[in-house]
Amino acid sequence: MPRKLVNAVLFTVLGVIVALFLCYSVRCYRRRRRRGRAVLPSHGARADRLQAGGSSAYGTGVGEELLTFPGGEGLTVAAILEAPGEVVAKSAHSTLYRAGLSSGEAVALLRFLRPVCSAGAEEAAAAARLLGAVQHPNLVPIRALYVGPRGEKLLVHPFYAAGSLRRFLQEGINDSQRWEIICKLSIGIVKGLDHLHTRSQKPIIHGNLKTSNIMLDADFQPRVSDFGLYLLLNPAAAQDMLETAAMQGYKAPELIKMREVTRESDVYSLGVILLEMLAQKEVDGSPNARDIHLPASFKDLVLERKIADAFGSGLIQQSKNSGNEAKLNAFFELATACCNPSPSLRPDSKRILKRLEEISR
Repeated sequence: MPRKLVNAVLFTVLGVIVALFLCYSVRCYRRRRRRGRAVLPSHGARADRLQAGGSSAYGTGVGEELLTFPGGEGLTVAAILEAPGEVVAKSAHSTLYRAGLSSGEAVALLRFLRPVCSAGAEEAAAAARLLGAVQHPNLVPIRALYVGPRGEKLLVHPFYAAGSLRRFLQEGINDSQRWEIICKLSIGIVKGLDHLHTRSQKPIIHGNLKTSNIMLDADFQPRVSDFGLYLLLNPAAAQDMLETAAMQGYKAPELIKMREVTRESDVYSLGVILLEMLAQKEVDGSPNARDIHLPASFKDLVLERKIADAFGSGLIQQSKNSGNEAKLNAFFELATACCNPSPSLRPDSKRILKRLEEISR
């Protein structure tokens, strides 16, 4: 009888030990999984204390700061740093995450700027205040900027499920070859760019305008993103961003000698985007020594008067059926004017917008 009692006690104790071990293992696994999915390591109690109060708030860490802008007033450092996310894009200077904020209730885009590429904390905060004040239906707003104690920076933007204009054109969606959709997209993009160029005392230059930096709403309303991002980077990283744009065919020719982007260089990039929408394909940015400065894939077509060959086949057929051939040619002429080799001869954003509205009628 005593032996049976001893065995029973031993089995009970052993069962308790096994149960405790399993519970501990599960908790460790969950912690590791959360850490693996987090965009940035949590700052623990400090992150919980650093709340977004008003336009900015400071934590106990040296150089740690959270700036919030319209639409991001409720964000906290804890919500940003502990948000589980997945990588959607990478570049030499940053990584873009799609993240679920507030336990999955909201989805946002978080851009992590690498410390080695970003500007100093004070310079970045000043640039973010400038860019965060910009609000327009055709621009992607900045909701918040987090500056960490090790120089890391996170920009918070809304997420747009429809994706980018680049993806829209690449996937060959039928809507991308509809004349009215091309006009709507073009006008929206130019409205956003015009707001940057003209609605503040000092023009805000985009500096990296391309189809992958234009997001789409579900109703084909374009929103220009990443405007002024170079202001948050150090000079070397900003120049590298320009060189990447050059390889993709978006860099204006004068930037080969000049380092500062301008409204005119933005207009050149806009012209390339308009050409991409007509061609339904990415441009070829390789150099060409001929007189007309256009992406190489379009130059020969213009010089040889084969303008129709630059258009997507579906767009040509549709324009013939609807009697929009003259409008299509006018659109092409406007796009090529934006790519004029002389910056002073390129139309400004207001003239482009006026002409697009005339063509789309």
